[in-house]
Parts: sequence; structure tokens; C-alpha cells
Amino acid sequence: MNLPQDDLELFDKLDRDQLYAYIAMQIRNIWRVDGLYFLGIEKRRGMEEATDVDAECWAYMGRVEAKELKTFLKVDQPDPAQTLELLRHTSWAVSHALKSHQVRADGAAVFTVDQCRTQMIRVGKGLEEHPCRRVREGYLQAFAQECNPELTLDCVSCPPDRTRNDVYCEWIIRYQNG
Repeated sequence: MNLPQDDLELFDKLDRDQLYAYIAMQIRNIWRVDGLYFLGIEKRRGMEEATDVDAECWAYMGRVEAKELKTFLKVDQPDPAQTLELLRHTSWAVSHALKSHQVRADGAAVFTVDQCRTQMIRVGKGLEEHPCRRVREGYLQAFAQECNPELTLDCVSCPPDRTRNDVYCEWIIRYQNG
């Protein structure tokens, strides 16, 4: 870890609960910035251009996060279950309080966002639901491919193609021939 000694000493003063709260606060801050830049582009250039920029950024992040998490957790060519475990360590997954995940009997891994904080905030502000499938799918495909080129990602439900009213989005990671 390449943190300055001053910072390590600062963190050492926090107890475990404070450290968890600090990490959660920083994840929320990252997502605030993401939302603010998106809203800024949307206001100036429209939803389409904001989504284009967002999709480019998140596809890049999918590759980077997968690569870093594979190194951090010492996993080489993860199967769908291991990829799901890596995904659960991302700021995107951690940022969702109401989510679920499972590994099915066929070996496929499923990640579901039951309530999407971003969508709920947008709707609460009187904005239209964000058609986030292109952004999230690009991110998750890049993540899965970087984890293991033999994996594929399927979208079950995600705005604007929300097929389930009980969840915002659901994704399945499996082997390409599985």
C-alpha cells in the first residue's frame, strides 16, 4: 500500500465501525461526483450525450476495476462465481444497499439491484428514469471480459428495458458456451 505514513496514522485512530463508515462515505462521494458530472452534461447537452460520455467512462472502469481486484484478491482466471465475488467488491456493487446475488445450480452467477439509489434520486427530483442499460452493460461486460475472456454477460432487466417491476436491474455472468 502506498499511503503516506501520516494517512496511515490517521486511519489507525479509527475503530472498525468508523473505518467502515468512512469507506462507505467515500464511496457515496464518488457516486455523488458521478451523478453531478452526468447531470451537468445532461443539462448542457442532453441525455444522449451524457449517456455516451458515461458509457465510455464506465467501460474503461470495468476493465480497470477487474484488473485491480484480480490482483488485490489474488484471482487469475475467475469462473462466474469468483467473478461475482470480485464484482461485489466494486464501488458500484457496494453503493447499492438493496441488492442480492447468487450462484445458480448451473454455475451462472446472478447480481440483482433491487432498488437503485441513482434512479430513486432522479425520480425523486422529478427527472425521468435514466436509461442506464447501455452504461451498465458496457461496464459489466468489460468487467467480466477482463476477469476471464471465456465469460459473457446477459441482461435480464435494466432501464429502459426493465422486464421486472420488482428489481431495477439483473445481470447473469456465465461461460460463453454455458
